[in-house]
Amino acid sequence: MPRITLNIFDATPFRAFVLATMVSFLAFTPVAAQDYQKGYDAFEAGDYATALKEFRPLAEQGNALLQTVVGDMYRKGKGVTQDYAEATKWYHLAAEQGKAQAQYNLGFIYKNGEGVPQDYAEGIKWYRLAADQGDVEAQNNLAVMYEEGNGVLQNNIMAHMWYNLAAANGHEKAGEWRDERAGLMTNADISKAQALARQCMSSGYTKCGD
Repeated sequence: MPRITLNIFDATPFRAFVLATMVSFLAFTPVAAQDYQKGYDAFEAGDYATALKEFRPLAEQGNALLQTVVGDMYRKGKGVTQDYAEATKWYHLAAEQGKAQAQYNLGFIYKNGEGVPQDYAEGIKWYRLAADQGDVEAQNNLAVMYEEGNGVLQNNIMAHMWYNLAAANGHEKAGEWRDERAGLMTNADISKAQALARQCMSSGYTKCGD
């Protein structure tokens, strides 16, 4: 099983994320809410072109959640021809507003060179921003990058720390991978990694071994 977990829309049904837009439904004006509902209904019916037509104007008005959805529709070619550059544009708009899912998506894109030049440092940057908001997949993927030395110096202590945090937040495999790292570490290094994980979590991800 690859340790860099896929974008959420690859790992779970795309529909699940669209359902999450309901949390921002009350923030829409009545007209915008109607447009959103049309888009949502179209998406549920598999009419992705109509869904995109309704979602995109709301995304253009600055809704970060729908900017992320529109970005993924371009990335996956749902209702539109696949276009990585357009997807990345929408993800950037949402990520710069602090949307953790969009930040995670950008981390994935830059780490894997998906439609952009592969850039581990840029991948680390966006993963870290998402991880600092508690995004469990970003935390896991940061651990992988420290384990493999991609964009950072290889560091088992930091890999253990991020796997530990991801496991604590419910990642299915991170605990197993943390324990694999531990098998290559001294007891002193394991204790240090555990202390860093406690500090990171208790500080709200502001003090994470940097």
